[in-house]
Amino acid sequence: MVDRENAIEVRHITKMFRVYYDKGTELKDKVLFSKRNKYENRKVLDDISFSVKRGEAIGLVGKNGCGKSTTLKMLTRIIYPNSGEIEMNGRVSSLIELGAGFHPDMSGRENIYTNAAIFGLTKKEIDARLEDIIAFSELEEYIDNPVRTYSSGMYTRLAFSVAINVDADILLIDEILAVGDANFQAKCFNKLREIKANGTTIVIVSHSLGQIEQICDRSIWIKNGKIAAEGIPKNVHMEYLDYMNEERIEQEEKERVRLQRQEMKERIEREEKERIEKENEKKRKRYGSGDAKFTNVRILDKDGNPQTTFRTGDEMTLDLDYEVYKKVVDGVFGFGVFRNDGLWVYGTNTRIDRFDNFDIEENGNYKVKLSDISLIPGQYWVDVTIEWGDGHPVDYFKEALRFEVVSNIGDTGVYRMPHDWKLTIPVTNK
Repeated sequence: MVDRENAIEVRHITKMFRVYYDKGTELKDKVLFSKRNKYENRKVLDDISFSVKRGEAIGLVGKNGCGKSTTLKMLTRIIYPNSGEIEMNGRVSSLIELGAGFHPDMSGRENIYTNAAIFGLTKKEIDARLEDIIAFSELEEYIDNPVRTYSSGMYTRLAFSVAINVDADILLIDEILAVGDANFQAKCFNKLREIKANGTTIVIVSHSLGQIEQICDRSIWIKNGKIAAEGIPKNVHMEYLDYMNEERIEQEEKERVRLQRQEMKERIEREEKERIEKENEKKRKRYGSGDAKFTNVRILDKDGNPQTTFRTGDEMTLDLDYEVYKKVVDGVFGFGVFRNDGLWVYGTNTRIDRFDNFDIEENGNYKVKLSDISLIPGQYWVDVTIEWGDGHPVDYFKEALRFEVVSNIGDTGVYRMPHDWKLTIPVTNK
């Protein structure tokens, strides 16, 4: 039994919801896709108990999903606990879903009668309160219009006016105190204070801690389905805010770490993509049987030092190392010089220059000396090749190296490149 001093008693209530991962809506889905019917039992409230004295106002606080609104809905008997007991003493009015019983095609006046009847008032009682309800809502001009023509603010004002004018013993409020404009909100607060002074028991769920502190005598903090603290609102709220601040800092740290990991993952993926692109680019620029390959490609100045910038007329030498993995019969070495826009400038190979046929069997080096270079200033690249027989590629290395020519001389576009092959390779003449 309810204690005579208490309007509400909540004893050891537990509430669980069945959460489906992917529930089928049709019989065919349920039969053919039985895995979709899997679910988990999610415990929202875990063995909580509290009582509310007659005329007392309490606030329920906590972060989203902690079970505040679920508690309020069980007090209104919209839903029921899986275990435990809830006892209420008196007429209950709830401001949980304002206007839930309104019909859009009925007028505001007709909806007052319908909604008040849901709260348990007789027609005679509604008649006695009708003018007060209309006056409080400030909708006298529109009260006989269909509520579908109302703005959202007008709609909630009418619903609020009905709920607080039914002379309830217990008033349950869920996150709806910010209704209408500033003047109407002030009127709502004054009305709540008035009905509290007249002995109405009030339970408020709100994230606005200031509202609760203005109206309530006590706060209950629900955390993860359990009561974490209860007492004087300011004291409970300070404890709750400290917890939320710590959680915010923890979440920020987790987010920082997550972003760092995401950034690292993206960087690794980007580098891997670039690596693959470079490898693919190399494959596009280099092809052949692979029986022999260039391992080091350099361009030397007249003193034998690696260089990438020359003046028109400077002497240069291509210095090419290679490795042999399988004997290359009738080997051919060649090169080609191209301007940066792709224009072929010069090229030759050992076959064109009538070298005796030779096989490439061992690792080695060959040099090509280029003197009296009549190249106009610009950027150039060199392709180098190893072939066998009648032009079959063993290692075609496109853009093997790049160099630049700088000079104020030579704008005729004429290229004269006398060359002197110097083969320093172990070969076997046929």
